[in-house]
Amino acid sequence: MSMNLGVHHLKAIVALADNLNFTSAAAGLGVSQSALSRTIAEAERRLRTPLFLRSTRRVEVTPDGRAVVSVAREAVAQMEANMRHIEGYLSGRRGRVTIAALPSLAATLLPPVVHEFHHQHPDVDLRVEDVLSGKVADMVSSGEADVGVTADFKTAPGIAKRVIAEDAFSLAVHPEHRLAREPSVEWRVLASVPLVRFSSGSSVARAVDAALSEAGVQPPLGVQARNVAAIAGLVASGLGVAPVPAFVRPLMDFAGLKFVPLSPVRTREISLVRHQTRPMTPAGRAWVQAFERVLPTTYADLVGITWRGR
Repeated sequence: MSMNLGVHHLKAIVALADNLNFTSAAAGLGVSQSALSRTIAEAERRLRTPLFLRSTRRVEVTPDGRAVVSVAREAVAQMEANMRHIEGYLSGRRGRVTIAALPSLAATLLPPVVHEFHHQHPDVDLRVEDVLSGKVADMVSSGEADVGVTADFKTAPGIAKRVIAEDAFSLAVHPEHRLAREPSVEWRVLASVPLVRFSSGSSVARAVDAALSEAGVQPPLGVQARNVAAIAGLVASGLGVAPVPAFVRPLMDFAGLKFVPLSPVRTREISLVRHQTRPMTPAGRAWVQAFERVLPTTYADLVGITWRGR
């Protein structure tokens, strides 16, 4: 027995079972009565059993027809649900988006974008992976992440970057520290004060090391930590001062620190990175659009941020 029924057969069977009238069922499907009659007859021929009893006055569903209608109804409902899912995916309303971002950027830069995107696309599974800078490129390259947000990104095979902002470094100090009263502090001054530094491997540590080297500074031994909150707490306890970029500062507000501009100005490039050739999903494109739309307005007054490419 050939069980090769198409979707149009199944829809016709369900429509006729619901209406028990060829005219009404055909109108509901948007086809002619003769076309519906041919489709039902073809389905019965393929199944080798009558599904409906027809007379001049009425249409009845046969026992075999009731069994087939039950299965057809379920199949049609599932197919329509799948088509809605496909439509949602292609429009960017469904799907999954994974963002790889530096921890500090995941905590400060992304929340307003995530809020806006989730409001507009509630059915998209959005994931933010907070990782160190080297891992951002790896995740984008392997396809684990659709897009990355990182700092001072140089180059990686197959990865394209677009600089979206720069954030300037300032010196986090205890409010009673002698440098807290200065309008600005030169990098070379850090040769004579204990530093609280980010652990090696972080984008902040690399930028600070480069700035100190350029200033000819070999700072005295100090304390190192990986977590921004730990850095803030150590500075607040009076163990030293810490050069930090602008996007890190909101995470240190709890410690009641003062931030003094560093001179000469040293900035990090904040970039959006993605694979050069791998097509981005519609949901991924929608997230990038939200990212570009929301951020400059949200952080327009944040000290030390310069937006690029607008």
